Amino acid sequence: MKYDFTSILDRKGKDAIAVDLVGAPGAPYPAPREGFDVIPMWVADMNFPVVPTIQEAMIGRAKLPTFGYFMPRQEYTQAIIDWQRDHNGAEVAPENIGYENGVLGGVATALSVLCSKGDNVLVHSPTYVGFTGTLTNNGYHIIHSALVQDEQGIWRMDFEDMEKKIVENKIHAAIFCSPHNPTGRVWERWEIEKAMELYKKHDVWVISDEIWSDIILEGYKHIPTQSVSEDAKMRTAAMYAPSKTFNLAGLVGSYHIIYNKWLNERCLKESSLGHYNSMNVMSMYALIGAFSPAGNEWVKELNETITGNVNFACDYIEKHFDGVTVSRPQGTYMLFIDCGQWLKKHGKTMDELMKAGWDVGVVWQDGRAFHGQTHIRLNLALPLSRVQEAFDRLDKYVFNA
Repeated sequence: MKYDFTSILDRKGKDAIAVDLVGAPGAPYPAPREGFDVIPMWVADMNFPVVPTIQEAMIGRAKLPTFGYFMPRQEYTQAIIDWQRDHNGAEVAPENIGYENGVLGGVATALSVLCSKGDNVLVHSPTYVGFTGTLTNNGYHIIHSALVQDEQGIWRMDFEDMEKKIVENKIHAAIFCSPHNPTGRVWERWEIEKAMELYKKHDVWVISDEIWSDIILEGYKHIPTQSVSEDAKMRTAAMYAPSKTFNLAGLVGSYHIIYNKWLNERCLKESSLGHYNSMNVMSMYALIGAFSPAGNEWVKELNETITGNVNFACDYIEKHFDGVTVSRPQGTYMLFIDCGQWLKKHGKTMDELMKAGWDVGVVWQDGRAFHGQTHIRLNLALPLSRVQEAFDRLDKYVFNA
């Protein structure tokens, strides 16, 4: 490969909660016992060096000795337009793009335009914990429609349940996560079409979180929610960011695409009211460096790497971890593994299982916060050698101890 996805980065003391939070006073992640280093597999950031053009763009700007008020550069907007066209086949005009500090902030902004406090909002479960916090903290009531696994173990939407929940709870706004976090589903076109037909039937506005849309495993393709029909295009606020794709969350900076003029204007107005939703000059240059020809090459190699890591992990679970199951993800770099049968067989609790992993330095994430009562969320965006070491420890000291 042209780019580096094998070096083991030393992130300790370098502004990375993935490792610095482990063992910190009052932190939920205890330090491993002596003899084991930390393998960070919880928070959804990557343990790979970024594509060099990001640093080049930022360093070039940092050499200029002023950092005053500024306007977004034309190159910034054009980079988004080009990226959306090349990766998603989307035709986006500058007036369709709006800056957001973060995707969850954009979700909150759109909800404040579309809903009143106390309104019911439809969300699929398992549910990204960020949605739970954003909706609850802003005074909305979450109505869950559970995804179900088919005979192949693939997570599917339950359209009958969705419609029932929409009608019974007088819902007029829904959050749609595509690709889905935490299950890793990359929705097929017919699934999105059927969901959007249901939302149209009951006049439900849609906020589509597509932050994971660039991290797609081999054999799958992301279909933008807004692309499946003219009605979907006009009833959807789509949220994107380079942060998941290029590991830029610490810089802050996302964007929305909204084709509906009324909705776009209202969202831009709403996000301006707190005087906080402002672009950072360095994150602007980071996006320009990311959404470049080199960034395009880097993402292709990233997806090859993640695909290999997912294949290794899922095959290992199937062969070695009796009572542990996983629906092989189609996108993202997260696994959502179900340990229910293993827990029952071994008479263990989730708390005991989580601690067993932490004790040997495998810092994984409790799935209960995502409405997976016997699930664990596992980050695979590490060099394969680290993933292999983690699974070796889980084999020897946890699942087959």
